[in-house]
Amino acid sequence: MYKRVLRTKSFLFAISIIDLYKDLKDNHREYVLSKQILRSGTSVGAMIRESEFSESKLDFIHKLAIAQKEINETIYWLELLNTGGFITNDSFNTLNESSIEIIKMLTSSIKTVKSSIAK
Repeated sequence: MYKRVLRTKSFLFAISIIDLYKDLKDNHREYVLSKQILRSGTSVGAMIRESEFSESKLDFIHKLAIAQKEINETIYWLELLNTGGFITNDSFNTLNESSIEIIKMLTSSIKTVKSSIAK
């Protein structure tokens, strides 16, 4: 069930990132940062999906660790866009809260699997 929640949250997050990308591109004519956040923000869910068919526990950890790095990168782009005035504080706070929730879930999943390997 926990995997399903992470899968769903990352998918909905990707949809929000796509909407942000469209807004940045269409309304702010911002093309460089918008592509960066589109790539990192949507790759989180893709890596979580890849982890579902991992070849081993180590491969599973590796895929989630990449997702963890991508969500952290996404937080960076959100901070940059917010500081640069491309997104409102409300938009930033909403997306940042989702990002932090996902990164916490990824970290917890990685720790759980690592502890099962150590036993």
